[in-house]
Parts: sequence; structure tokens; C-alpha cells
Amino acid sequence: MNIVFEKNWSTDNNGVPLLDSEVERYISVTPNENQLRLAEKPFYCFIHFGMNTATAREWGTGAESVKDFTIKSIDARQWVSVIKQSGATGIILTCKHHDGFCLWESDYTDFSVKYSDFNGDIVKMLSDECHRQNMDFGVYLSPWDMHDKRYGTSAYNDYFCNQLTELLTNYGEVFEVWFDGAKGKDAVDFDYDWQRYFDLIHKLQPKANMAICGPDIRWVGNEGGKTRKSEYSVVPRSLRDAEGVMEKSQQDESQAAELQNYKSTDEDLGSRAVLSKNSSLCWYPAEVDVSIRRGWFHSKNENITVKSPKKLFNIYVNSVGNNCTLLLNVPPNASGVIDKRDVKALRLLGEKINGITSSPIAVYNPGELSANDGYLEYSFDSVKKMRYAVIEEDIAHSQRIELFDFYIKKPNGKYIKMYSGTVIGSKKIIPIKGKKCIGACLVIRQSRSNPVIKSIGLYE
Repeated sequence: MNIVFEKNWSTDNNGVPLLDSEVERYISVTPNENQLRLAEKPFYCFIHFGMNTATAREWGTGAESVKDFTIKSIDARQWVSVIKQSGATGIILTCKHHDGFCLWESDYTDFSVKYSDFNGDIVKMLSDECHRQNMDFGVYLSPWDMHDKRYGTSAYNDYFCNQLTELLTNYGEVFEVWFDGAKGKDAVDFDYDWQRYFDLIHKLQPKANMAICGPDIRWVGNEGGKTRKSEYSVVPRSLRDAEGVMEKSQQDESQAAELQNYKSTDEDLGSRAVLSKNSSLCWYPAEVDVSIRRGWFHSKNENITVKSPKKLFNIYVNSVGNNCTLLLNVPPNASGVIDKRDVKALRLLGEKINGITSSPIAVYNPGELSANDGYLEYSFDSVKKMRYAVIEEDIAHSQRIELFDFYIKKPNGKYIKMYSGTVIGSKKIIPIKGKKCIGACLVIRQSRSNPVIKSIGLYE
């Protein structure tokens, strides 16, 4: 055997401690039950729809009236079926955006569909359809409200909690509650009562994860589908500070393009060097939020900006396949349907995602490795054209792998390194591009204690 395989976690561990008090501290940080469920369903979609759809704006002004919501109908069945074709397992609806207009028949404001010409409760229509089609349903409620006169006072926190209560009690099970920190530069300086919101969600929807200004899921740091080379889930607890997120979120409408171009691949959030300087750690996985179009609300002027299936698939591989979840925004148009261009892109994306695992060579479930498992070598009964390798750690035992190499064994018996990576976490998708091989080898170079691998899937 080539000696390069013998330098692995069970021998020198790349020169760092395999298990000491610090490592024990790191691996003691594990996901809760809600976060474990999240890892099983890592791809879901946003639907930005509301007053801005009717007025053809990206951000509202706060001066709109219910008469400005001119949309008469929606096709919730089409929304859900189209998104389901993409491979997504859930939908989060912008129940209220910054303009303050509510898509449900709220008892606490007259600025809602209840007082418009729209006949029905859009939140109920979509949530009912999600449940019919076995899709998860989630809600977005903007803390910032341009319209409501109570904003900036303690009465607004009461109003906001009343709204949350309606959304979390009248529409079935909710899998995620999404908050952002967007706030206009001229908005009233106002502290949201985050802990009160979180406590209410825990009480009414105990299975719901809270993102992004929330304790369960963190923002990846941009809106362009970019991730870090090493996307850790065990990070300093200080990253849960909602104010830190708010300062980096959109502060005005024009900033959307800037955030899409922001690159955070050089940021280190969870290496040993970072964790050693922080006494309090938490499990805080990253969510990648990105729109299928340039904007977040539908505009016919942005039809040419619909991302191609190839671009969407690359985002999927670099997010879901890089220890993140993916929240892909799909905005319906003012006719109440998802545009045909988006429909086509989503259908083809779903085909590409299904294609990753449609032709398995073999799937292995190693579990916790021992000192005899410094590297994992597999042989095939014939020549295969491998297209993907998919590796998953058992994150119930934390995120342990820090450095690894993946090799294929050519028909002539020689090994070729196809990929060098750092963290694996909930899932790592490695494109192999149809290379002919008769075997494969995973060499874990560095780990925090013994690696615990849930599965290694090899696919043609």
C-alpha cells in the first residue's frame, strides 16, 4: 500500500491532538432533535409574495394601502407541485414583509388580505396545500414594519407576538420560523424582544427551527449562494447574537446585489484556532439563502435573470453538499403562479439532484472508526464510471472530520486523488465526472477523536 495512506487520523492525525480535554469540549457540542431533522431535509424553498408582487417593487414604502394589493387569486397547488419537482421538501412563505401587509386574515390589523379584494387567506391556502402534498410549511415574519404605527414602541412587540401566535396556531405544523435583521437606515431605533419571540415559538411550535436571527440556524453571510471552504457547525456561541446578523443584513433595497457578490470563503468560524479562544460553543449550522432570480420578488423585467439548472445545481452541491442547508427563493408573479421559466429551471434542477444517487455502485455504513480504520478502501466487482461520492458523518456525535482525501482506483491498479477536503459534517458531495475505476479509498487525515461516519455512497 502506498505510504501516503498511512498518514491518517489513527497515526499522526496531521500533527494535532486526537483526543484531549479541548477536543472533548468540541465534540461534546451536538445538534438538538430539531437540528437533526433539519439535516435530513436540507433543501427547501422561500416564496417571496405579497404587496411588493402587486406593486412591482423589491421593497415597499410603508405608504401602501390594501387597495394596492390588486392580486385576485393564486394557484397554491401549482406553487407546491412545482417546488416539489425541484427536490425541495418544504416552503417558507413571506407572511408579512417589511411593508407590513399580512397575507393572512389577522385579527390585529386592517392591513391584510382580509380587507383587500382578494378572496381568501393566502397563508392558509398555501399551508393546506403543503400538507396535502406532504411538504413542510414554514413562515417568515418581518420584525421591521414600515406600516404599523406601533413600530418602535413596546406595544409593537405585543402586536408582533399576537401575529406570531396566529401563524403558529392556525396553520398546522411549522418546520421553520425565519427572521431577518433587515431594517431601513431611516427606521426608528428599536430593540426587538427576541427572547420573547423565541420562547413563544418554543411553546407553540416546539419542532420548529428558528433562523436567521434565531438560535438554531445561522446565516451563511451572503445572498449569492457562496459558502466557505470549511463550513463548520460547531462555532462560538457569540454567533447567535441577532444584532451581529442585523448589521450585515440588508439595510436598503439597493444592497441586494452587493450581498449577492459578497464572498466569505476566507472566514474561519470553527477551526481549532477559533474554538480554543471561545469558552462557550454551540451547534449552529449554516443556511444558504439565494434567489432563483436577481431579485426576491417577481419582476417581469428580471425574466432573463432566472438562474440556469446548471447554476442552481452548482449552488446545491456547494451548499447541501458542503454541510449547509439551502433555502432557494422562488417568487410567483402577479397572476398568482410561478413563471414558466422558473418552472422549467426547477424541474431540471430536480432531475439533476435525483441523478446524483440514481445509480448506486455501493453504499457503506462504517459507523465509528477504530485504529484499524485509518483509511477506508473499497473494491468493485467490475469497472465502474463513478460520477459522485456522497459522505455523511453521524452528526449526533458532533462534527469530527477536519481533513480528508478521496481517491479512485484506476483499472490499472493505480490510485488517483480526486478530491482534498476539510470538513464533512452532515453531507459532502464530491463530483467525480464519470471516471473509470475499480475501487475507491477515503483517507481521513485529521479528526477530532474517532470519526463516526453515517454513510459513504458511491454512484455512477
